[in-house]
Amino acid sequence: MRVALIGNFAPRKCGIATFTTDVVEKLAEFHPEISVDVHALDDPECPLPYENIASTIARNDPEDYARAARRINEDAVDVVWLQHEYGIFGGPDGEMVVEFVDRLAAPLVLTLHTVLGEPSERQRSILRHLVTRASRIMVMSHHSRDLLVSAYGAPGDILEVIDHGAPDRPFGRQDEFKAKLGLSGRKVLMTFGLLGPGKGLEHAIRSLPAIAARHPEVLYRIVGATHPNLVAEEGEAYREQLMVLASSLGVVDHIAWDNRFLDTPELLDQLEACDIYLTPYPGLEQSASGTLSYAVALGKAVVSTPYVHARELLAQDVGRLIPSRSSEAIAVAVNSLLDAPEAMAAMQRRAYGRGRATIWPRFADASARLVAQAAARKRTTPPVTAMPSLAAVLAMSDATGMLQHSIGVVPDRRHGYCLDDNARALMLMNLVQGLSTAERMKWTLAYAAFVQSAWNPDLGRFRNFMRFDRSWCEDEGSEDSNGRAVWALGETYARAGDAGVAEWALHLYDDVTRSMATLGSPRAIAFAMLGACAVLRREPGHQSSRETVSRGGEILMRLLGAGRRPDWAWFEAVLGYDNPRLPQALIEAGTLLSQEQWTGAGLETLEWICGQQVSAKRQFRPIGSESFHMEHSYLPFDQQPLEAQAAIEAAGSALRATGNPFWRDHAMTAWRWFFGDNDRGVVLADVATGRCRDGVTPRGANANCGAESLLAFQLSYYALMEMLPLSAPLSREGGMLEPA
Repeated sequence: MRVALIGNFAPRKCGIATFTTDVVEKLAEFHPEISVDVHALDDPECPLPYENIASTIARNDPEDYARAARRINEDAVDVVWLQHEYGIFGGPDGEMVVEFVDRLAAPLVLTLHTVLGEPSERQRSILRHLVTRASRIMVMSHHSRDLLVSAYGAPGDILEVIDHGAPDRPFGRQDEFKAKLGLSGRKVLMTFGLLGPGKGLEHAIRSLPAIAARHPEVLYRIVGATHPNLVAEEGEAYREQLMVLASSLGVVDHIAWDNRFLDTPELLDQLEACDIYLTPYPGLEQSASGTLSYAVALGKAVVSTPYVHARELLAQDVGRLIPSRSSEAIAVAVNSLLDAPEAMAAMQRRAYGRGRATIWPRFADASARLVAQAAARKRTTPPVTAMPSLAAVLAMSDATGMLQHSIGVVPDRRHGYCLDDNARALMLMNLVQGLSTAERMKWTLAYAAFVQSAWNPDLGRFRNFMRFDRSWCEDEGSEDSNGRAVWALGETYARAGDAGVAEWALHLYDDVTRSMATLGSPRAIAFAMLGACAVLRREPGHQSSRETVSRGGEILMRLLGAGRRPDWAWFEAVLGYDNPRLPQALIEAGTLLSQEQWTGAGLETLEWICGQQVSAKRQFRPIGSESFHMEHSYLPFDQQPLEAQAAIEAAGSALRATGNPFWRDHAMTAWRWFFGDNDRGVVLADVATGRCRDGVTPRGANANCGAESLLAFQLSYYALMEMLPLSAPLSREGGMLEPA
């Protein structure tokens, strides 16, 4: 398994950098089957000398996030594991992380180092968005887990509570390490970590007079450098204020300062030399503290304010909780432990026992399970010759036509019907096998009647949306729905098994094509061209069809000339839905009208869009619906079956034009997408029922089975069946082409 790990990283000096570095080291030690590519967040104004990492990401540069996302996608990693804290990403509250995760195709695992109970609106919005993109979420406290469910809408089944990892060292070696540090005979208190006002050290210092009065041998060791951000803003002013406070209280001799960021082995040696560990943090929302985890795992008696992590880790008398911002409470708690060495030793043993669940081998095991649960599963595609059942299509249909949407697998009557789906259903009836003649005619006429009813001769346009009570929602539908209706009529004339149905289709086709000359949508033009090409294949001299194809081909070529650039061989600055239909229309038009330039342009642009829609793992990755507004860029989600159908059918046109088996292979890649060979490893289609889910989202499959998805699956099957004799025999035992 290959994981891309995003976050701060050593040599950066902060808690998250330490955590991320530990993750890499411990997975390498205990789970070498997982390889980790580190993409470290960095500040270009103060760059750090990173070693053995995949890349750095300039934390305040949106373009660098886009570059990193593209590289991660191209690296074909199995999982992206992102460490989140508002302050480490660029923009207000780190909002640059939002667009970054939108660009990532691999399953996303989040480790949330902070989950705020009272966030700002922007903070809430950022975290809610991250939650919607995540396949798994790791937190380090049950409080954070509950908060994610109640306040951020996270589904409980993707949440995992994993204790912060900690070192595994023998218990009870205080005297040995005190001697190494020259502290023999002292009662040692300690706090370590980056210094800043959020540590509450002033409250601990104010407690020292009362502690030293009863235990004059006490020494409070404050270990750690001042936080780099604080140093940049005000230098060492905070540390100097603490020193002035200690002097005014007369406890200078009871404090030892070690103003360094220690590497882990030295830090642990110093921690072993202490008796009581203090975390007097004034803020109570901190859900993870690596320093606390280390202290507990090494068997230290802990006195702490009741922040989230402390409340959970120190429960059942593992440590002593005291009120926030209370120097008196710190003094009482510390003195009570120093006054009773046996009670303090018992607490230390309880802490050490609790820490056995957090040591690095246990943490590494939990981390390996976390990423494994997120990774897409490998799926098996049934033989392509296994014909899908029509049950799901017919269950979505009634005497009026085919309903648009479903709730799960149940048809949703609230949204009624649309021309787009009934035009597709009519095309399916031209191809379908396994129905009796009477049954096939029944549904052909139902869908044809819907198309006929949708025509509004007064406006020279088709209507699109119909309510369940058969009343129309509009007088004129979208251009794309009109183009698709023309396509369906042309295909029905060319393919219908009943002569009467074919005659009806040509009659309506002739009526409507005169009104379609003003279509301006590129996809509507392409749809109409495909319908006209179907008519020309049966009746080569059909004049209005030749005009439709000729006019459409010229428009698409002009669009291509205006829209293309060296890295963007396309008709528009954006990628929308049904993308392969544009080159497909040029390929078919060029072939029928002997326009080699059109055919060449169609093949070139189809090859380009195919390249954009195949991942580094050679999986089909449809242009996501979230991309439709983006110029010269695109996002991986939401992936929809319509794109797979378009890719397969366009590949069929290219195969017929060239005989190149590449196009059959590409069609098979798109077909496998339906059966789990996709970015989330989710199976969308079921041959036995004919159902197809509505697409692939960042979290997996969209559970609904709408008409568009059902029809895309069915039509894809028949398109593939037409391609097979052109490229490969059905004789490879055990292979994709094995006969059903």
